[in-house]
Amino acid sequence: MPTFLDLGVPAGLAAVLEADGKTEAFPIQQGTLPDSLAGRDLLGRGRTGSGKTLAFAIPLVARLTGAKARPQHPRGLVLAPTRELASQIAATIAPLAKAANLRVTTVFGGVSQRPQEEALRRGVDIVVACPGRLEDLMKQGVVRLDEVRITVLDEADHMADLGFLPGVTRILNATPKDGQRLLFSATLDNGIDVLARRFLANPVSHEVDESSVPVGEMTHRVLEVADADVKKVLVQTLASGAGRRILFTRTKHQAKKLAKVLTTAGIPSVDLHGNLSQGARERNLAAFAGDPADGGVRVLVATDVAARGVHVDDVDLVVHVDPPAEHKAYLHRSGRTARAGAAGTVVTVLLPEQRRDVKDLLRKAKITAAIEPVSASSPVVTELVGETAAYVKPAPKPVQQQRQPAKKKPAPQGQGRQPQGRQGQGEGRPGQGRQGQAPGQGQGQRRAAGSVVGSAAGDVAPAAPARRRRRRSSRPQGTPTAR
Repeated sequence: MPTFLDLGVPAGLAAVLEADGKTEAFPIQQGTLPDSLAGRDLLGRGRTGSGKTLAFAIPLVARLTGAKARPQHPRGLVLAPTRELASQIAATIAPLAKAANLRVTTVFGGVSQRPQEEALRRGVDIVVACPGRLEDLMKQGVVRLDEVRITVLDEADHMADLGFLPGVTRILNATPKDGQRLLFSATLDNGIDVLARRFLANPVSHEVDESSVPVGEMTHRVLEVADADVKKVLVQTLASGAGRRILFTRTKHQAKKLAKVLTTAGIPSVDLHGNLSQGARERNLAAFAGDPADGGVRVLVATDVAARGVHVDDVDLVVHVDPPAEHKAYLHRSGRTARAGAAGTVVTVLLPEQRRDVKDLLRKAKITAAIEPVSASSPVVTELVGETAAYVKPAPKPVQQQRQPAKKKPAPQGQGRQPQGRQGQGEGRPGQGRQGQAPGQGQGQRRAAGSVVGSAAGDVAPAAPARRRRRRSSRPQGTPTAR
């Protein structure tokens, strides 16, 4: 297998890769690097875990080395569909960029815009962005793309699935036509082929077949349970192993609930889904990547937001708690394990009524796996769990002190609740009525008798006649009544 130096990677960048334990290039890197380093447009197709992030990060940094970007005018741009993927890409580029004295920043929504603005105004060489926030900053005049020399589209098919292609088209139109463009996608459907024909000039195509991807040993198992109660016990058992595992659910609510249930059961877990703020996402991912001895957790419960771009080393097991809706999601979920030559297992849990849908799903994903009826105590489950992790007592919930309602001051004797009119109208104090009116018979009282002012019907109005009767009874006999 050729080394990075053999493929023309500059010695300084090859040294950074070697220090990280990367000395030999993967097939997609072997195929693309000679062309991308030479400045040619490129269309790369390969499944997740094939090493394509380095395949575009290396030429991006190598070709931008030796010059500096002006404020608000980046020279390199990477577009990604999700915040998680953008962060992962930036983390991969960062050590290479540091060696080349280049600056990198991320641009995406869900976080404050101000730090992104400040970074762009100081000047950055490479921007890794999600289309939505980048377009916002372009409209505000915070960033201009007229000096971008290299543009990369990663996970272009997923951007199409999310409806980002119109925005991506507008962004590409804002970059120079003679710039280099690298497009990476697992498929060429949903308009990706149109995008490639429009924006790539005489591209070189590289496709990595499944047999050449360093998948190690990815084993697929399909476990059928009798009912939902058996499924709950099985999922908790699968989560109890000592290695890292990711459990995928279909909804945000299910992910949040399952993480709490597992933590309460002594299996520390964190959740990852679209309802979390970016800060919460980063904290949970850091906890999942951390050492359990130092406060990290072994279990991540996620929706499909984590199916692309989240790369944590040594994930032993991926569990489809809820089978995904389509086969591409199955492949991307499963790709969180058995990455870059490591081994891993993928388990799909299904109920009897889901058997037909799962069979169809596996057929489209080109996965062959027998359906195995099991319970939580079946030998196959014990084998999948492996060594069981020690029970971790959940932290006590913080006690929330309830605020005591403020005590109401008692009203002075003889004064009840009544509508407030203007001063001297309806206050009910002797000698302050208007001329020709009995004390307490101002405009506010007439409103109270026939309508409700500033309250819901039935609140103040029913009490008004009683007050009027009390006040009338207190008048001396013979006092004239106003007409």
